[in-house]
Amino acid sequence: MSLINISNISLTYHSLKTETKAINNLNFSIEKGEFVSIIGPSGCGKSTLLNIISGLLKPSEGQVIYNDENIKNRLDKMGYMFQKDYLFEWLSVISNVMLGLKIKKLDTEENIKRAEVLLENYQLGRFKNHKPAELSGGMRQRVALIRTLALNPDVLLLDEPFSALDYQTRLKVCDDVKEIIKRENKTAIMVTHDLGEAISISDRIIVLTKRPAGIKLDIKIDFKNKEATPFQRRKEAEFNEYFNILWKELDIVNE
Repeated sequence: MSLINISNISLTYHSLKTETKAINNLNFSIEKGEFVSIIGPSGCGKSTLLNIISGLLKPSEGQVIYNDENIKNRLDKMGYMFQKDYLFEWLSVISNVMLGLKIKKLDTEENIKRAEVLLENYQLGRFKNHKPAELSGGMRQRVALIRTLALNPDVLLLDEPFSALDYQTRLKVCDDVKEIIKRENKTAIMVTHDLGEAISISDRIIVLTKRPAGIKLDIKIDFKNKEATPFQRRKEAEFNEYFNILWKELDIVNE
């Protein structure tokens, strides 16, 4: 049984005069531990789909099933990481990390200790009393991820998580995020416009058509070097092969 099943999902936006179909009968599943990226033309509904999977947005038709339950009953299993880090500048790193736990009244001694261990494990322990303005962009993004992980979700939903970073920082943080997600044994679903980013970090890529979004291609990403980091994957022969396949499909859907 798959961890997540997206079953016959459609979404139509209604106004006083018109209706616009954004997503049309999507069906796919995600296995535990997979890192799946969703790509497609601009405006095709990638982030909308992520919001449906998270339970933040109700589809017009169909349902998202998590471990045999409707996702609306398992929202605690989902963690969301946005394009910007949304750290509060007046709070310390550890206070930012603890914020979600405090809001949900889960700031137990055990959870506080776990959050501190996460900071130590990912080279942020000595910065826990610093303010966000004292951190680099990559460090801020790691803090944002650890804030999400502190709530111990099973699934991480990543909406263009590296788009606010410069290119060199993106390459480094992409490695960091993949390592953290793998070590913490999480399932991840990422929306991105960056084809190279998707190939370098994913186990699988789903290509959506233009609106109303359907599935154009669902492809497994398999490198011979199983231990290659996202940065190392970019140097492998398979990287260009996948890039050419996916570029062709994106070029077709953009016509």
